Amino acid sequence: MRRFLKLLCVLGTVLPLPLYAQSTINDVSWLSGCWQAVGGDAGSEEHWLSPAGGSMLGVARTVHGGKTVAYEYMRIHEDKNALIFTAKPSGKAEASFLLLSIDRQKVVFENLRPEFPQRVIYHLQDNGNLLGRIEGRLQDVDKGINFPMHKVSCAGK
Repeated sequence: MRRFLKLLCVLGTVLPLPLYAQSTINDVSWLSGCWQAVGGDAGSEEHWLSPAGGSMLGVARTVHGGKTVAYEYMRIHEDKNALIFTAKPSGKAEASFLLLSIDRQKVVFENLRPEFPQRVIYHLQDNGNLLGRIEGRLQDVDKGINFPMHKVSCAGK
């Protein structure tokens, strides 16, 4: 995993600090496109626009029994030399997560808030599928939820 470190000398002590200035929105361009939930009802999907203007915009919808049961608006953007993932899920408050790590096919965002989740992960797998994952602590128990997806055409149906 590629992780950038910058060394800072403070009173003779060398401290590693994350350096995200080298990470740009183009580093997650592999996320763009339309992704359908594996095993989900028709219409359960996530769409990401290509990088432009320092951001990517995404929208997700979960369909169950022919009805939309959840949706989410998302944004990944460059801000002050960092990448930030912001999500606004249906019925919940908006939350932002700072880039924790990034490599060629995986990105991890983190927010150590008390609410679940504390981490949002996207991993482009070698077979071309996408694994979305949220994880963290919920009621003092470590928890993770996977969202497997495969790429589909973005053309209207």
